[in-house]
Amino acid sequence: MRALVYHGRNDIRLEQVPEPEIGPGEAKIRVTNTSICATDIEEWKYGPTFITSVPTVLGHEVTGEVVEIGDDPSGLSIGDRVVVDNVLTCGTCYWCQSGSQATCPNMEVAGLGRDGGLQEFMVWPADHLIKLPDTVKDDEAPLLEPAPVALHAVRRSGVRPGDSVAVIGIGTVGALTLQAFKAAGANVYAVDVRPSSLQMATRLGADEVVDAGQGDVGEKLAELTDGIGPDIVVETSGATSTPVNAFDWVRRAGTVVLVGIYSARPEVDFNAVVFKELNVIGSIAAGTGDMRAVVKLVADGKIRLGDLVSDRISLDRVIPDGFERMAADSKDVFRILVSPDA
Repeated sequence: MRALVYHGRNDIRLEQVPEPEIGPGEAKIRVTNTSICATDIEEWKYGPTFITSVPTVLGHEVTGEVVEIGDDPSGLSIGDRVVVDNVLTCGTCYWCQSGSQATCPNMEVAGLGRDGGLQEFMVWPADHLIKLPDTVKDDEAPLLEPAPVALHAVRRSGVRPGDSVAVIGIGTVGALTLQAFKAAGANVYAVDVRPSSLQMATRLGADEVVDAGQGDVGEKLAELTDGIGPDIVVETSGATSTPVNAFDWVRRAGTVVLVGIYSARPEVDFNAVVFKELNVIGSIAAGTGDMRAVVKLVADGKIRLGDLVSDRISLDRVIPDGFERMAADSKDVFRILVSPDA
């Protein structure tokens, strides 16, 4: 079968590899769609950073159809449409036992440590394959994987209904974070410089959009919040300047949630944190149960995924039409889906 195999920085090859065989507790899926994430691009250009095993098949946002089940079906049947719950934790370390599975030091992730979805068939633990409701379409379902990142940030923030929340950076994760906070009952303001991102935020239900390239964003957010500032500011862009912006724009005694992954080290005046008595929270990946909760939110129409699918390509076009396009300075896409059958 065909697979896109990572061998190192700037070295990804479309290869013929043996079809994987299931082990104890696993199931095999025929991959229907895998979406390309910014993390894949970072690994291609600068890695391996998060990748823990080389060579490995890339792709961590994966959906498929069950074609084979091992000795522990976990309620699955042949033909089930599933999304891959792609984070495996040990369940026995201090952090897993204390409920912080997202910080498990023994974590394994599809496409980063174990073979992922940019191939025709994939095996994965059956208890980490979640059946898709009929209301979730195949050509949007891979975006169920980044959505738990947004939900995890919401849960970490301690948001309450009626709180004001500014989301900095309306890429895919930012757009999902916006929707997750709306589902939690917050008033959400989207901040970005790209017109396409601000337009997307409007379509997805932002209460206000703020063009960071026009005027003083802090003043605008203060106007929207009766001169106080947002209760919560969530940084999802990973730009070097935006954590400082978040500290400046949030209200006194407010909360800043850092979700973005930073390719360069931001310089921060921590006096802003001290003098304003800010709560600063890091949020990475997702916790146990977040994926299943997101599936329900999407099935109920509270989070929309289809708007964020910008293109669909075949496995043999991943580098030129996927990675190179997403890495361009003039990036004009949110998520690109890859189908082995295309």
